[in-house]
Amino acid sequence: MLQAVNHAAGPSVGRLVRLLSLMWLAGVAMRMTLLVVPPVIPLVHEQLHMSETQIGLLIGLPLAMFAIAAVPGSLLIARIGAKPALILGMFIAALAGGARGAAIDVWTLYAASIVTGFGIAIMQPGMPTLVRNWLPGRVGLGTVAYSNGMVVGATLPPILTLPLVLPWVGGSWRLDFVVWAVPAVVMVLAFSLLSPKEQPQADAKFTGGVGTLGRLWWPDWKNPLIWLLGLTFGCNNSPFFGANAFLGDYLATKRETGVLGLALASLNGAQILALGFLILMADRMQRKAWPFLLFGPVMLAGFLGLIFLPSPVAIVVSTGLIGISTALTMTPTLALPALLVAPSDVPRTAAGMFTISYTCAIIIPTICGALWDVTGKPWAAFVPLALCAVGLTVIGSITARHRPPAETLTSRR
Repeated sequence: MLQAVNHAAGPSVGRLVRLLSLMWLAGVAMRMTLLVVPPVIPLVHEQLHMSETQIGLLIGLPLAMFAIAAVPGSLLIARIGAKPALILGMFIAALAGGARGAAIDVWTLYAASIVTGFGIAIMQPGMPTLVRNWLPGRVGLGTVAYSNGMVVGATLPPILTLPLVLPWVGGSWRLDFVVWAVPAVVMVLAFSLLSPKEQPQADAKFTGGVGTLGRLWWPDWKNPLIWLLGLTFGCNNSPFFGANAFLGDYLATKRETGVLGLALASLNGAQILALGFLILMADRMQRKAWPFLLFGPVMLAGFLGLIFLPSPVAIVVSTGLIGISTALTMTPTLALPALLVAPSDVPRTAAGMFTISYTCAIIIPTICGALWDVTGKPWAAFVPLALCAVGLTVIGSITARHRPPAETLTSRR
């Protein structure tokens, strides 16, 4: 029954393009203000005298908000709807992202980063809900659209900051944050003006008013599916954020800072190469184990390459393997909440998934930085991330083959 929704009659071509474009724009906004940080970490590190553990926290704190605010985001969606919640989150993330440039010390930088993460956290449970509401018959394609937007949003700052933006602003990491906040604000305005009016969900008539909606925002923590989804996505996003966080300082210890721009472009830009593959294979990747069984080991090979192959070419290739493997396992994971649960359960299931996954993404980069500080070995920061690649392979393949209880009962009849 849950799968039947994917074969429903879809919107006209013009409307489909418009909706996909808006989803893509929202996806860009969910990552652009966050991934502005990695290219300027060496500058921030030097000016604010940060340790590697503090660098790990700088990356981990916004992710902490992804975990903490995911469930309140689900409540907000239940109260005001997915579209208003998304617009609010985009606006908060844009303003707070620019405000990081005014940080006077580590603590004010942390504070602005936390608010940025809070804005993004509000958005994240809304996207699976919006896909289900806007394109109930094309869940896979809608997920590809916004997840590709996330990839582009994660790619543009690493590619453009070092060669273009920093020279333009005189090498100031503070002005760099402000410059990237401007297009983020423009995206809020565009999404607000061009998106269609939100319609009530088809199952809303079965809810009993505010009290029932209030019950639907809280994740069912006893449901093993939420934990499987959360751990799968945690093993996907922790390596991505961790690699972005530590790559700059890692290359500095190897006196390979000249390759940082190429390495970041490879890590983040390689994901764009996955777009064509994702569009062609979107339906064939839904609830399949093979993306995790194939690309989990590819991610592991990338981290082993960073640790054991120090040449510039090997570094660029290794980061590319990490980037493309995260993209090709992220999209099938993000599609699962909309495919495996009823429409009214999508926000809270997604919120539970994000809470667990980003809790992993807080803890793991912090452990990475602490291992570097304690051992004095830069490569030690990548060991937990390599273990995540193993977890992605195993847990992801199990999650993709999960069968909801209703589907199991139907198959037995």
